[in-house]
Amino acid sequence: MLIKHEYPVLEYDTDTSAVIAPTHEGLELKLPKCAVFAFLGDCVDSYAAEKGLGQLGVFDSETRDYPLYLVKHRGVEVVLCQAPVGAAAATQILDWLIGYGVRSVISAGACGALGDLGENELLIPTRALRDEGTSYKYLPPSRFAEVNSDAVDAVEKAVAHRGLKAKKVTTWSTDGFYRETKAMVAYRKAEGCEAVEMECSALAACAEMRNAAWGCLLYTADTLFVPDAYDERDWGNASRRIALEICLDAVVELQKRNTEE
Repeated sequence: MLIKHEYPVLEYDTDTSAVIAPTHEGLELKLPKCAVFAFLGDCVDSYAAEKGLGQLGVFDSETRDYPLYLVKHRGVEVVLCQAPVGAAAATQILDWLIGYGVRSVISAGACGALGDLGENELLIPTRALRDEGTSYKYLPPSRFAEVNSDAVDAVEKAVAHRGLKAKKVTTWSTDGFYRETKAMVAYRKAEGCEAVEMECSALAACAEMRNAAWGCLLYTADTLFVPDAYDERDWGNASRRIALEICLDAVVELQKRNTEE
């Protein structure tokens, strides 16, 4: 059923099928149930080269190709794929991965700190404020998208397994990197958001609609805690490799939970 609204971004269709399906190419591609879909710069490709990983396939976009690497982690086959920045681009690939067989997904990437947080601190989003457009194509309008609780628990367990700590947070997902005004930052902080990024709410919404499980590990990069003293710091680059390794542990744990249910 098509639900109309004065503002197009809030219009929603309950029909889960569409004119163009994620699998419209009809590829002979059957992916493993687990995937790490990570916003980690060149870390994904360098990890694949280091481990000599083979490719399962490629997501072909207009701007670049996204290889799908196959890694066996703790005896479980896992798809490893770099994620593009931005809700629409990232969700397009996530929907495609799910369409070809993925059921459990863990992402990782940098976030801006809204709270008084140092660089390279680990955060686990439990919900994301939907200040982007893509999530509204997958779920009816609401202020927040909830992150799958099993995925949250799996990430938390994987972090602890490494002897590290992570804080559970509400994150702010925005399309407007350059529109984080002082007033808007203060508003989001007052709502309880401790981090800001660009994809979490959309990825959570897509996975929920497709009956898949998605979770995320964030690490703090730049800080907006003091708006008059914005600091890029080192963009959290020191966290990339450990974040990838935590994701691999977490997605295996998540799939184990899904199998047991």
